[in-house]
Amino acid sequence: MRFEEIAGFFDRVESTGGRLEMAAILAELFRSVPVGELGAVINLSSGRLHPEYDSREFGMADKLVLRAISSVAGVDQKKVDEMAIATGDPGAVAETLIAKKKQMTLFSEPLTLENVLRSLAEIEAASGKDSQDKKMKILSRLLHDSGPLEARYLCRIVTGRMRVGAGAMTVMDALSSAFATREDRPEIERAYNITCDMGLVAETLAGEGLDGVRKIAVRVGSPIKVMLAERLRSLPDIMERMGGRCAFEYKYDGIRVQAHISKDGGVRMYSRRLEDLSDNFSDVGESLQAQLMGREAIVEGECVAFDPTTGQIQPFQNVTHRRRKNDMSSAIEAVPVRIFLFDLLYYDGNDYTMVPYPERRAKLESVFSKADGFDRVGYSEQTIVDSPEGAQEFFDRSVASRCEGIMAKSLADESIYKAGARGFLWIKYKKDYTAALVDTFDLAVVGAFYGMGKRAGVYGALLMAAYDPDSGKWYTTCKLGTGFDDAFLATLPGMLESFKSEGKPSSVSAEMVPDVWFIPGVVLEVTAADISISPIHTAAYGAVKEGAGLGLRFPRFTGRVRDDKDPEQCTTVGEVKEFYDLQGERDGSDPDGDMDADE
Repeated sequence: MRFEEIAGFFDRVESTGGRLEMAAILAELFRSVPVGELGAVINLSSGRLHPEYDSREFGMADKLVLRAISSVAGVDQKKVDEMAIATGDPGAVAETLIAKKKQMTLFSEPLTLENVLRSLAEIEAASGKDSQDKKMKILSRLLHDSGPLEARYLCRIVTGRMRVGAGAMTVMDALSSAFATREDRPEIERAYNITCDMGLVAETLAGEGLDGVRKIAVRVGSPIKVMLAERLRSLPDIMERMGGRCAFEYKYDGIRVQAHISKDGGVRMYSRRLEDLSDNFSDVGESLQAQLMGREAIVEGECVAFDPTTGQIQPFQNVTHRRRKNDMSSAIEAVPVRIFLFDLLYYDGNDYTMVPYPERRAKLESVFSKADGFDRVGYSEQTIVDSPEGAQEFFDRSVASRCEGIMAKSLADESIYKAGARGFLWIKYKKDYTAALVDTFDLAVVGAFYGMGKRAGVYGALLMAAYDPDSGKWYTTCKLGTGFDDAFLATLPGMLESFKSEGKPSSVSAEMVPDVWFIPGVVLEVTAADISISPIHTAAYGAVKEGAGLGLRFPRFTGRVRDDKDPEQCTTVGEVKEFYDLQGERDGSDPDGDMDADE
């Protein structure tokens, strides 16, 4: 298959704003691709050669890609660099310059998908002393044979900017349309949620039908989408929702990890964003492997920093030192970490995700030995509560133990592990919940405003958005300008650079226009005094008042970058509406809801 055809489909998707239209275009593409290449095409649409949990990268910075463009197009490097600064997109530069070069009848061979995949694999594998030159020469060869549109996407793929706007939900819509029916979509979603490998699911569906998809199973090495919790504003509300009896667990303030353990093959540890943290917590992994009494398992737990002398839990900021990419040996020595296990998803050939929670928890506590070295591995503190008084006592004990709060978990027969789903089988309640506003918000950066005065030369404020899984779009909910220190503002442009967009991304709905647009990619934790009806924000537009959305009042950055979350995992528009409904009487807010949400 020619890469030109695939690039044409990518362009059509990128130029389309609606999820239904995107799904229809992708379905057309999927039907045209040979089954054996379908997984590769799906991975390429997200700028990868492998499933999203695979940590291998192309390792090509903008500077190297711009050198390749200059070489192939025969344009002075300074001019190419100036064009890149103006557009913020090496792909757009390549498209413009390759188009001009093609008009001069540059000789080239048609570029096939097979050739692209082989060359990208060579770029990824290039290492050693001359690796950068090797990578540049391989990309130059591809650009020599590419047309303008192909060049755009090749450069975006290798620089990590390949975001055509179609998320996992849209891709699954397209797969069900192309090879099944709308009614079959839950089975497709289930297969994806237990493997995090859309390419595998797609090729299985296209080649073997739904029967093949149903046979896709949980396996060690393929992360499972994490189950998420709902929120309620009080412990009595939680007890009522749980039918008067449930399990309470400490909610630790650490990094949630999913550990895939094999006695023979080692341990892989993944964040909720599918980032491979195996090297970051290698000491914990060694303990898990040594103490597992079976052959293999998948467990979930919270990695928390602790004081080995007192045993006391340390603040979240301490464990974040384990997220560094360099000199991990020093970080491991400086920051002792313990994992508190809270769920079992797989053990020795048995899938436990469909088993009720009480059985999963009981089995979890039986599969690890308590031999020497168990100081690195423990179980989350848990009890069964059947009264509001018992709930309050356990919550107070959790807070006194330096935890965030509690997780309430259903004991019912239907309390299975719902991979990738949020629901009231799990409910979280944190110590910072108030009657005025429930919880913090994890919001995606979709725009930035240049600073003034002391902030001149850097971004001074950010446009933040919540996600709507139904439409696959992000809707604005605040302009964030407080809570930043100078050090964070200095790093912000670099953090956002790869997500810069020439115009408003089709996946973003906004009335407010920032100085710079970004494709949703960076998630920040935000707190606020209140939620109010806003005439300038689009989250839950028209849901409470005609012609207005919901926005955060007095939003503030907490200092926490949620690099453990994909933008699709940030706070949803539905949750923003739920928070608004939960507020009740809002002291200090405008009773008519006309106050500017960003005040």
